[in-house]
Amino acid sequence: MTRLGSSAAQGAAGEDRALIERFLEMMRAEAGAAANTIAAYHTDLRLASEFLGGGLGGAGRPELEKLGGEWQALSRATVARKSAALRRFYAFLADEKLRADDPSAALPRPGTARGLPKVLSVEDVDKMFAAIADRLARVPPDPNDLRLQALIELLYGSGLRATELVSLPRNAVAPDRPYLILKGKGGRERLVPISDRARAAVSAWRAHVDSGRPFLFPSGKGHLSRVRLYQLVRALAGEAGIPPDRVSPHVLRHAFATHLLEGGADLRALQAMLGHADIATTEIYTHVDSRRLVELVNQRHPLGEALSKP
Repeated sequence: MTRLGSSAAQGAAGEDRALIERFLEMMRAEAGAAANTIAAYHTDLRLASEFLGGGLGGAGRPELEKLGGEWQALSRATVARKSAALRRFYAFLADEKLRADDPSAALPRPGTARGLPKVLSVEDVDKMFAAIADRLARVPPDPNDLRLQALIELLYGSGLRATELVSLPRNAVAPDRPYLILKGKGGRERLVPISDRARAAVSAWRAHVDSGRPFLFPSGKGHLSRVRLYQLVRALAGEAGIPPDRVSPHVLRHAFATHLLEGGADLRALQAMLGHADIATTEIYTHVDSRRLVELVNQRHPLGEALSKP
């Protein structure tokens, strides 16, 4: 990486600051990150930007490998935290098309244990759909309730990422085709199943979308934002009697994966549907499912009953 002149360096640093602020705004609004998390991410990204002379947003593999080398004296937990912050940052830049690639594979992976994702029960999801049904029963009907139904059906029924969902073209979901083909992270294409319920919900909503609009979920001159989607999901959770901080678009994607696995889905098929490049990313759901299996053994297995007797 070449040393920039002072004016060029200041300009690059300013660009980094703007990108970091956009990322942190998303973390606050969409991911519902706690204030301490936001502060830690801000510090980690600012320090990384300073080390790279304001070149964080445009850094490639050589720069990130050099940054990882600078972290060698730090604890594994600290390196894991810093790497996680930068991975989320670069994933955000790629999702927002602010850069064409995601260089975060060059960051160190110190091997700390991954936390389990938040999980909604089937009963929780049923409550959310019941709340939507109550909305749809209103007279006169509100087209926004049809939009909400289509959004939730696609999030939970197909495991779409928030960015993929809000940016769907108007005719992406065909009434006679039970799947769609998406281009996700890294430009990888995948086939996503679309349930009959989801296709019916999309059809009902699309009747209210102007045929001249390019997106299925239009807003202003573009499409619905991820932040607005997050707000809609949390508001629905509150109506359903579920603590809103437990629910987000990504949590519904987790619910899709977990409930499929509990129903007997093959892990490789699940990997393909979620668009994970690495099976290890998908395997976290086996840990979620294992908790349920342990409970079943303890509660239902004859040995479990025998062990519980004095």
